[in-house]
Amino acid sequence: MFACAKLACTPALGSTVFNGAQNGVSQLIQREFQTSAISRDIDTAAKFIGAGAATVGVAGSGAGIGTVFGSLIIGYARNPSLKQQLFSYAILGFALSEAMGLFCLMVAFLILFAM
Repeated sequence: MFACAKLACTPALGSTVFNGAQNGVSQLIQREFQTSAISRDIDTAAKFIGAGAATVGVAGSGAGIGTVFGSLIIGYARNPSLKQQLFSYAILGFALSEAMGLFCLMVAFLILFAM
């Protein structure tokens, strides 16, 4: 019912409805297909942009890991007797930084393949 009302109210197709209903229906179907193809392309582009934005966190994770181990070397140079305790803290910092990077990567894959 809605398709018939939409077809009759469309100005470009109004004359074809009265002249040949079959021709007007095929034009309407073609118009809806073109709109959905454009919409699908926009959705795909938005997915790629969102996944790229989510992947930026992986670079932050790499910078964080570099900072953690750089601080480990500086701390060890200042006080070599705390080697074991400093290394434990460095491993904890490494694990937390790496986890955040993996979470960012996981979100990027979810955006790409789950939606």
